[in-house]
Amino acid sequence: MAKISVAGAGSWGTALAILLHDNGHEVILWSALKDEVSMLSEKREHESKLPGVKIPEEIAITDDLETTLKDRDLIVLAVPSPFTRSTARSMKNLVRKGQIIVNVAKGIEENTLMTLSEIIEEEIPQANVAVLSGPSHAEEVGRKMPTTCVAGARTKETAEYIQGLFMSPVFRVYTSPDILGIELGGALKNVIALAAGTADGLGCGDNTKAALITRGIAEIKRLGVAMGAHAETLTGLSGIGDLIVTCASVHSRNRKAGYLIGKGYTMQEAMDEVKMVVEGVYSAKAALALSRKYHVEMPIVEEVNQVLFEGKSPKDALGELMMRVRKEETGEGLWEK
Repeated sequence: MAKISVAGAGSWGTALAILLHDNGHEVILWSALKDEVSMLSEKREHESKLPGVKIPEEIAITDDLETTLKDRDLIVLAVPSPFTRSTARSMKNLVRKGQIIVNVAKGIEENTLMTLSEIIEEEIPQANVAVLSGPSHAEEVGRKMPTTCVAGARTKETAEYIQGLFMSPVFRVYTSPDILGIELGGALKNVIALAAGTADGLGCGDNTKAALITRGIAEIKRLGVAMGAHAETLTGLSGIGDLIVTCASVHSRNRKAGYLIGKGYTMQEAMDEVKMVVEGVYSAKAALALSRKYHVEMPIVEEVNQVLFEGKSPKDALGELMMRVRKEETGEGLWEK
C-alpha cells in the first residue's frame, strides 16, 4: 500500500482518487475550495461533475495543503491547467527532494508556451515530475469502465512505479520516456476537439469528423516532431487515442463547447454553458504560437483561433479548410516517373 495525495478535486482528480483507493492505497483528496471540501465531505459525491460516483469514506478530503503533501509516496496533481503554476508554487516548500509528482492535467501555458510538467519543474525544481495521460474521461473511469493510459517519466524506474500504483483490472497503464510527446498530444487534441464539436454544431456528418481527426493528428504530429517528440507517441494513446475520444465523446467538454459555438454561441457563452474549464480555449493561442515558432503548418489550429478570438464565423472557417491549396497526403518522392 502506498500513501498517495491527489491535489485537485474536480472530476478527474476525484475519479483517480477512487481508482487509487480501490487499488488498496491510502488516499487524501485536496481542494483549494473550502465549499468544495465541505460538499464532498458531506455528500461523498461530486454531484455536479461526477454524479452517481460515490467517494469511499476512507478517502480523506481536505483543504490543508501541508497535511495533504506530508510524508506521501506519490502526489497526483490534478488541477485544471490554468491553475497548475499557482498550485505548484504553493506546494514548493512542502515537497521533499526527489518527490514524485504525476501531472494528469492537459494544457500549454499561453504566455510562456511551457508544458505543464515544465511549469511544475520550474516551480518545484526538487521534484521528480512525471505525467499520466490518454483517452480517459473521468465519467467512465469513475464508473470503472475499462480504460488505458500512458505514464511518462524520465526514468523507467519511475514510470514503472507509477504504472504499478495505477494498474487495475479496469485501468491499464503503459510506460513511455517521451514526456513531451505525451503532453503535446494531450494539450493539442483539445484544440482539434473544439473544431470537431463546431462541425457537429454546424450539422456536418461523420465524414467531416473523420477528416478533422485525421488531419488534426497530422498537425499535432508535425509540431510534436519539430519540437523533439517521438512520432510514435503521437500515434499512440496520448495522441490519436486521446484525440478520438475527445472529438467524439458526449463527455468531452471541448467537443461540447465547440458544438455550442457551431450553433451560434460566443466563446464565453459556450464556456459558461459547459460550466467546467474548457482546456482547448486556453491552449489554442499557445498552439498557434508554437506552430509559428517552429514554422509548422497547422491550418485547423489557425481557424479555431480565428473563430474563438477574431469573430470569424464557423461556416467560413470550415470553407477555408476545404478550399485550401491542393496538397499530397503522402507519397512525396514515391511517384513513378
